[in-house]
Amino acid sequence: MKVPLIITQEKMNRENPILKPDLPVLVIGAAGVDIVANINEESLERISNPAQIRNSFGGVARNVAENLARLGQEVVLLSTVGDDFYGDQLIKNACAAGISTDYILKQAQKSSGMYIGVYNSAMDRLIAIDNMEITSAITPEYIRDNNRLFKNAACVFMDMNLSNETIRTIIALAKSNHLAICADTTSPQLASKLIPYLPYLYLITPNSAEAALLVDPTRKISSRKQALLSAKAMVSKGVEIVIITLGQHGLCYATSETNGYIPAIQTAISDPTGAGDSLTATVLFALLNDIPLDDAVRLGVSAATLTLQYAGSVVPDLSLEKLYNRLVI
Repeated sequence: MKVPLIITQEKMNRENPILKPDLPVLVIGAAGVDIVANINEESLERISNPAQIRNSFGGVARNVAENLARLGQEVVLLSTVGDDFYGDQLIKNACAAGISTDYILKQAQKSSGMYIGVYNSAMDRLIAIDNMEITSAITPEYIRDNNRLFKNAACVFMDMNLSNETIRTIIALAKSNHLAICADTTSPQLASKLIPYLPYLYLITPNSAEAALLVDPTRKISSRKQALLSAKAMVSKGVEIVIITLGQHGLCYATSETNGYIPAIQTAISDPTGAGDSLTATVLFALLNDIPLDDAVRLGVSAATLTLQYAGSVVPDLSLEKLYNRLVI
């Protein structure tokens, strides 16, 4: 089946996208291994620095998929791994979490994706490096080969580790099946890929740096008021729900009908990796289960807090009950 890559406004406006909660969420994007080092003392260059080091499975799409599955949502993951030890273990872990991995590509003679982050004692990131080259195998052809999954999905989630052509193909298939499209900006370096597609998005969850790139790259977002104005600006461009995270200062959110601010829950940070992904997944899960947006966002803040406290990318015993116990009033 050939999917047209030119998407007209008339076609996009033909029917509003809807969530279909009784079907699996189709999650598309990166999966890999996270290695995080926490240096307890001041780091020194050109020598080996003592640190606490841990590894877990990561990748934005994979993290979102696992959080959804842990909460009880059926999930299908479209991603790619190397035909290596890490790839085998990643698939095994995803299956154990409840993710459908039947469509994950294994790439021979390629290494599974990897992210390495180094943090100081205050959990400020000193440096991060990654090798996600393998995600180039998530091609438009691979997406079209799995087009039947779009016909039986609750909605589509994608991260920005994908190529522009693949993103365009996903949006075309989602729109032709009247699916809501949720997107993660992933990083300031990748966020701008979404600029042409803002009118077609149901949910987007950038941080302040990524949001600035989407609204006005010449200005930084340095206050709650600026974040709220930026969220409203993206809504005016067509995004249905915008959530802008502000780190320790909480988040702002907006739709065409409402907007608000939620403070962060103050907590000691064990590992910052994956907190934003847990927020996104939890908000999406809540919306799929008819929880009002205000409450959905509060649950997302609870999920991010729990993830910050956990030495890993996803809290393994995540549950709705656990989230309500930490709910921001």
